[in-house]
Amino acid sequence: MRTHRRSNPGRSPRLVGAVVLVVALAFAGACSKDPKFGGPGETPDPPKVTIVSPVDGATDVIAATELQFTLEGTQAAEVSLTDAAGNAVTGAMRADGSSWLPDEQLAYGTQYTATVTATKTDGSSAQATTTFTTMGEPGRTARVQSFNGDNVSYGVGMPIIINFDIDVPESQRAVLERRLFVTTTPPQEGSWHWMSSYYHDAGSQVRYRPKEYWQTGTHVQARIALGGMPWGYEGVYGRNDLTLDFTIGDSHIIEVDNTTKRMTITVNGQVLDRDIKVSLGRPALPSSSGHMLVMRREHPRVFDTTDRASGGYRTEVQYAEQITTSGEFIHDAPWSVNQQGNTNVSHGCLNVSPENGEWLYGFLVVGDPVIVTNTGKALAWGDGFTDWDKPWEEYRKGSALYSATAAIPTPTASG
Repeated sequence: MRTHRRSNPGRSPRLVGAVVLVVALAFAGACSKDPKFGGPGETPDPPKVTIVSPVDGATDVIAATELQFTLEGTQAAEVSLTDAAGNAVTGAMRADGSSWLPDEQLAYGTQYTATVTATKTDGSSAQATTTFTTMGEPGRTARVQSFNGDNVSYGVGMPIIINFDIDVPESQRAVLERRLFVTTTPPQEGSWHWMSSYYHDAGSQVRYRPKEYWQTGTHVQARIALGGMPWGYEGVYGRNDLTLDFTIGDSHIIEVDNTTKRMTITVNGQVLDRDIKVSLGRPALPSSSGHMLVMRREHPRVFDTTDRASGGYRTEVQYAEQITTSGEFIHDAPWSVNQQGNTNVSHGCLNVSPENGEWLYGFLVVGDPVIVTNTGKALAWGDGFTDWDKPWEEYRKGSALYSATAAIPTPTASG
């Protein structure tokens, strides 16, 4: 597990010169469109801008604050944010126009000045300014990490996996989820899902997957903007922001049927002409049936269960791909070649021949789907990357925003 490109909670972005953002969205308070006034949403009256929060002179403002303002008479505005030394902070409006979000967490114990300038096509303008000071550095923080790496190519099933070392209480999950941003090229529908998984307490992990498998060649970028966010416990705040940037490779779909004891592989919609015989878990230790993903690849891999009270063993294999957290793998097994394709003899893993094991190791990548059927044992939810083992409508209900009926407050003050 790695923490990637986190922002430094003690520093703000420092750029040369003033930085402004032109806003052309529908704001609360903006008037309806009327072409005779010369521009979208313009009226014959002078424009007006009001900064809602942070209010002028505010102190103890959270380092994850967002700037909220309203416009009247126009929909066009410029936003600038600078610290006391005049260093500019870049940012952007949320897609829904509800607030302006800095690109990185603000520094603790620092004074900032935000200026919003509203303009009309006739040249008239109005301006509002607020100066505020962020809170001091908190005594306790929650670390934000991701399983995903940057500049990596994953399989079409790979979720975004975010872990926290302090669980997020249910009451705070919707607020934090609004600070999780995913951009994909090409665009694809997706959802976050708060996990209570095999080895994770509820609220200590959140994942994101698309509605359908990622399209081959997709570019995925994410900003996990949780640095400085209140965590839901008194005095606890997010330790760091985090960014991710990875791509999706070819579509590899692996299907294993316990009835035939064969593995079928489909690449970009075409079934490969390769006979891969498999021996699955013996009757006393059946393999899991369900929709799994390749979690990691190892060459070689040592299986060591000698710490068990009885029945332990130590075996080295050359090629292995983990598919469940509890320890099911696809791996080469020279000792069971004669049973592969006809008899289940493993401890729950999917045994293949040394030749097929080497080929699979060079072919599979993390995030490739592995679908196992007809073993009689259902895959346990959260035992690995099980995000695809739930139908889409059920999966998306795991989002804290799925059933949220009340407006989620925009982060502005400490709490």
